Amino acid sequence: MNTQLLFQLLVNGLVVGTLYGVVAMSFVLIYKATQVVNFAQGELLLIGAWVCWALLAKYQVPFYVGMPLTLVFMFAFGIAIQIIVLRPMIGEPIISVIMVTIALSTVFQATLKWIFGVNPQPFPQIFTTQSVSFAGFQLQTVYVMSLVVSVAMMIGMAWFFKVSKYGLAMRATAFNQQVAQSLGISVKSVFAMAWAISATVSAVAGVVVAVVNGVSSGLSAYGIKVFPAAILGGLDSIGGAVLGGIIIGLLENLAQYIDSEYLHWGNLYEIAPFYVLIIILMIKPYGLFGTKDIERI
Repeated sequence: MNTQLLFQLLVNGLVVGTLYGVVAMSFVLIYKATQVVNFAQGELLLIGAWVCWALLAKYQVPFYVGMPLTLVFMFAFGIAIQIIVLRPMIGEPIISVIMVTIALSTVFQATLKWIFGVNPQPFPQIFTTQSVSFAGFQLQTVYVMSLVVSVAMMIGMAWFFKVSKYGLAMRATAFNQQVAQSLGISVKSVFAMAWAISATVSAVAGVVVAVVNGVSSGLSAYGIKVFPAAILGGLDSIGGAVLGGIIIGLLENLAQYIDSEYLHWGNLYEIAPFYVLIIILMIKPYGLFGTKDIERI
């Protein structure tokens, strides 16, 4: 038994899992506010990564300037999506809105390939040191950065929902849109803010992944890859999304260890989260912390 490899993979899984948790929070944020599952979430990661890459590679903007500019752009972009595309869908069946997000996914993919091409692009080097040693383990510097940023974003999100005016408005809207509107809360503004924050958070995750793997259309697959984390934790639970992301991250790397040491199947790393998703949904259909919806007839 290669204990050193096992612990190395588990540490990597914990770090990557926090990143998954951040992306899963983006799913939950939109679902809590609008009751819509956004199937274009992965494309928001990709757009953020391409925008940051363009600023750094084409326009030679320093990372400490390019990253904030990317986040500002994605914040505005999220608002624009909600106002232009999704606001006219308010009142329509949920399945229609979900189909629109699927259509957005296709449109974004095609547009990005048209603008940036289909060839993967390496991300400009950000750190002079590519890896750091911690407790005998080697961690990529960008993953350490992502861990710090992810934890900070989780703390910020917790503060946002508990203290801020918009956060409280989102919680009220998620509980009951009609009651929130009767209390003077602008449901349209809450929807726009949910999409703006979701796009911004996704951009952070997209840039982190792009720094490691480069920028390509395959990055959008993280949207589907993280979906089991959101379902596992519960689609209406922010804390559940974080825990679900960490579980999926650890599970992936544990599956990689078992596969490389014993099974040698070659793809267990990719499919293990979906096996667990099926099992969890058979036992707890609403996820670990999702709100159980009881209907009486």
